[in-house]
Amino acid sequence: MEKIDVLLVGGGGREHALAWKLAQSPRLGRLYAAPGNPGIAVLGECVPVQPLEFEKIVRLAGERQVGLVVVGPEAPLAAGLADRLRQAGIRVFGPSAAAARIESSKAFARELMRRAAVPQPEHARFRDLASASTYLDGLAARGIETAVVKASGLAAGKGAVVCDSLEEARTAAREMLVDHVFGESGSEILIEERMEGEEASFFVVTDGEAAAPLLSAQDYKRALDDDRGPNTGGMGSYAPAPLLTPELCAEAMERVVRPTLRALSETGAPFQGCLYAGLMNTTAGLRVVEFNCRFGDPETQAVLPLLDEDLLELFLAAAERRLEERALRWKPERAVTVVLASGGYPGSFESGKPISGIEEAEAAPGVTVTHAGTARREGRLVTAGGRVLGVTATGNSFGEARDRAYQAAEKIRFEERQFRRDIAERVVESRSTAGPTMR
Repeated sequence: MEKIDVLLVGGGGREHALAWKLAQSPRLGRLYAAPGNPGIAVLGECVPVQPLEFEKIVRLAGERQVGLVVVGPEAPLAAGLADRLRQAGIRVFGPSAAAARIESSKAFARELMRRAAVPQPEHARFRDLASASTYLDGLAARGIETAVVKASGLAAGKGAVVCDSLEEARTAAREMLVDHVFGESGSEILIEERMEGEEASFFVVTDGEAAAPLLSAQDYKRALDDDRGPNTGGMGSYAPAPLLTPELCAEAMERVVRPTLRALSETGAPFQGCLYAGLMNTTAGLRVVEFNCRFGDPETQAVLPLLDEDLLELFLAAAERRLEERALRWKPERAVTVVLASGGYPGSFESGKPISGIEEAEAAPGVTVTHAGTARREGRLVTAGGRVLGVTATGNSFGEARDRAYQAAEKIRFEERQFRRDIAERVVESRSTAGPTMR
């Protein structure tokens, strides 16, 4: 069996989860990460190269003769890292910059969906505050009282403002277009219908034509229990999402994924990598909240422990455009991920807090801990980010998985540690599709 050396680009919790799963492949030779993190360093060699240092990444891949580069974050994909690697003759799992526009430009994504007849909310796009205000006046005249305002460009998962009133929408539009709170990413905005319902994350691995669906997941964006507080990068998740029944997953493939992939190919930008659709089940049926061009974080941490497949083989098939569209094998379990964050996150916080208890937490059955914002300083593991660790547990039920995750989380200590205590609570209590309302 030919061994494949892999270079993983990124250094967050999602990348640690990918590294953990790739390391289980019998085909994996050496694993490199740029830049990686202390958790990934246990599985492979971390190299101090940043995701946007394209020439260094290409040189590293060439010097180490890696057989596949896996790009985790959206920023290097949107900036063209996959294109640069392909130009150098290096296999890569990740879309071109043109295909990654489905995330880097929400305006592009909405227009693509319109042409492909993909179900989506009513929306309009603006580059100046006067036009946006006039549009909001029109909504008020129609008796519409709420809206969602989004920066069109990349904003680290924080560019969508869900507004309870049109005055809040005016404020959000002003902050983006005039105050430039998201910089160039907010130079164009979308004002969208505020949909009512639950959101779930739906992932497929695709080679541009064939698409293999992964398990769905739900994540928790708000910082505090009961979906209170500001939006974050994600405070927890669970998989699979009961909301997306097998029938709804089939509908998502037929009405969302396949038309979108065809539309991208027709623009000359076939999508090779992980396509992530944020779907909302509304009273009018499925609607696309947004698309992303990569795996979700922290959803990946909950999904991958349930995958009963060789992830490296799957990525190679997508990179080489030989993917089979088939049902993947999954373990008959449930998974829950709880994110441990620094005090003050997503606002200001202090780093450098010593961390203890990870080995004790991972000694429990079905528990894995992924590093997101950690560092080694003078031989000690310390906090180095807002979201510090992800504690994932599997079990035969959501209740068992949730109990294991929280028991493990309590064993990990660092000063001013914070985490939500209601991850997967409603789905456990109701044994139904209950979950967080994302929009």
